[in-house]
Formats: sequence, structure tokens, C-alpha cells
Amino acid sequence: MTAARTAGFRSAVMTERPLIFVVLTAALFLWFGGVWLDDLSATVRSAALFVWLFGVIVWGSIAVVRHADHLAALVGEPFGTLVLTLSVATIEIMTIAVVMLTGDDNPALARDTMFSVVMIVLNGLVGIMLLLGGWRYREQEYNLRGVNAYLCVIIALAVFGMMMPNFTQSTVGPTFSSRQETFLIVMSLALYTVFLAIQTTRHRGFFVLEEQIEERDRYHHVAPLPPRSPLYHSALLATYLALVVFLAEKLAIILNHGLDVLREPPALGALVVAILVLAPEGLGAVEAALANRLQRAVNILLGSVLATLALTIPSVLVVGLLRGKVVVLGLDGVEQVMLGLTLLVSMVTFASGRTNILQGAVHLMLFLGYLMLIWD
Repeated sequence: MTAARTAGFRSAVMTERPLIFVVLTAALFLWFGGVWLDDLSATVRSAALFVWLFGVIVWGSIAVVRHADHLAALVGEPFGTLVLTLSVATIEIMTIAVVMLTGDDNPALARDTMFSVVMIVLNGLVGIMLLLGGWRYREQEYNLRGVNAYLCVIIALAVFGMMMPNFTQSTVGPTFSSRQETFLIVMSLALYTVFLAIQTTRHRGFFVLEEQIEERDRYHHVAPLPPRSPLYHSALLATYLALVVFLAEKLAIILNHGLDVLREPPALGALVVAILVLAPEGLGAVEAALANRLQRAVNILLGSVLATLALTIPSVLVVGLLRGKVVVLGLDGVEQVMLGLTLLVSMVTFASGRTNILQGAVHLMLFLGYLMLIWD
């Protein structure tokens, strides 16, 4: 028995090797980061720090996906992907709140962050997922009723939250009045509550694809070790996520310095950091699509966008109301067109219950257009 426990402990340590390097990196930057990041004039040293942080963050993100998959195997879908999306959304909200309360006054911070997440996920990650999945399997299936539920709430929150403020007349500029903000807070939380009730209880079958349940074990990419308890995997998932976001913030300092030196737009730095924060969900979705489990990939990506809109909007509005800060939600003209086009194409893409390589190419084209517009 003792030998078996020792072998199990060694196997667990070997499996969680990323945690050792992530924790060590976080500790070093916590103790010496101020010194290392104060002077980034040395190009070689700055580049080395960037590569180091980037590699550790990606390794940690892969571990996040692994524990999320173990949770999905233990508690079943859609609870497994729900844990992952809520964890990332919580950390994203906390990061925005900290910047709002301690950083320079930036009333459009939440809006820009949400818009970046929508563009990255609905165009970039969805495009990659459909392109790779279509290339390998020609066509892939998903539950149309579940996708319709996602898109229904996403479209309502995106349009009302990020486009409607440009057309109201109760305040000057792309903002809501206090009464309108209160309504949006209640509406966002109420819609998300109803959606979670639909997803986890009343219509749970909308978010699974029965035909792929038997194939799950054949294609599943979880490490050889059997899953442990849900508490074990939840704790490690939360730990990895927190450390990844902490290191991403340090990486942003180096990135912003490089952008200043190269005279690139600040939005590019925000894009890179957003990609790193979304890496756990992105990796999980792409791996699921390559394993012919498109339903899980769809749950991850659309759930990420929905959680971002439904939880970030009320959170930043509450912070703004309590601290007397103006929160700008309305997008600029070009961004409104990009958002509307993205939502329209997403409706067409997820309208039949099957996807192919062409749809992935269209979404990637929109993502490349979004990248181009960062410089214009």
C-alpha cells in the first residue's frame, strides 16, 4: 500500500511539473520583478524575459486545459466547460476592476476588453477551430439548439451593451444614465442566470451531442493518470489560472515597452495579453475540434463570450456607480460595424448543425480584418 501511494505521488508530481516552473517563475517575478522590469533598455535581456514568460504562460495554459478536461470527465458536460469559462471570466473581471480602481482613468477599458474578447473568440478562435476541424473531418456536427441559446443571449447583450449607448440621449457621449445602467446590470445578470438554469438543469441536453458520447473515450486527450477528485482538479485549475494571469500582467509591461520602442498602437499590446488570458479556453477548444468533439469546443468558446458580456458589463458598471467613475460602453463607428458583421456571420455559420472549412476561413478573414483595423 505504501509503495502504491509513493508511486501515485511520484506520478502526480511528474504530471504537475508545469506547476513547479509556473510557481517558481511567479515567485521570482514577485521578488525581483520590480528590478527586472524597471529598466528594459537592454534589448537582449528584455527579449529573453519575454520569451521566458511567454513559454511558461503557454505551458501553464495547457495544464489548465488538462484539469478542465478531467473535471468534464468527472462531472459531465456542460459543467466541465462551465467551470473553465467562469474561472477565466472571474479573473478577467478582477483584472479590469483593479485597473479601474488603481490605474490611470480609462473609462473605455471595459469596452475595449470586451470587444477584443469577442473578436478573438468569435473570429480568431472559432475560425481556427472550424478550419482545423473541417480540414481533418470535412464536416463536424454540434447541437443546434444549444448554439441558438448561446447566440440569442450573446447578440442581445452585445448590441444593447456596446451599441445602444451610442443612440441614447439621456447622457452626452456613448454612455448610459444611472437608471439605464441599473437596468443593464439587472438584465445581464438575470439573463445569465436563466441561461445557466437552462444549461445545467431544464435543457441540459441542448449542450451535448449524443452521437459523440461513445467517441469521447476514443479521442480523449487527457493524461494517462485517472482523474482525481473534483476538488483536486478545481483547486489546481484555479491555481494555474491565477498564476497565468499574474505572469501575463508582467509580460504586458515588457510588451508595452516594446510597442513604445517600435511605435506600435497600444491596442496591439492589449490584444496579445487578451490572447494569453484566453489561451486555456482556446487550446481546449482547438484540441476538442481536432478530436472531433465540436460540441465541447462550441460550449467553450461561445460560453466564454457569453460569460464575458454577462458578467463584465454589470461588474464594471457597479464599480463605476460606487466610485463615481464614468464607464464608456458604446463602440466607435468602425468597431460597431465589425461587431455587427461578426454577429451576423456567426448566426449564418451556426445555422445548420454542421460546419466545414469554408466557414472557418470566413471567420479568420474577419479576424485578420480586425487586426488590420488596429493600425487604422
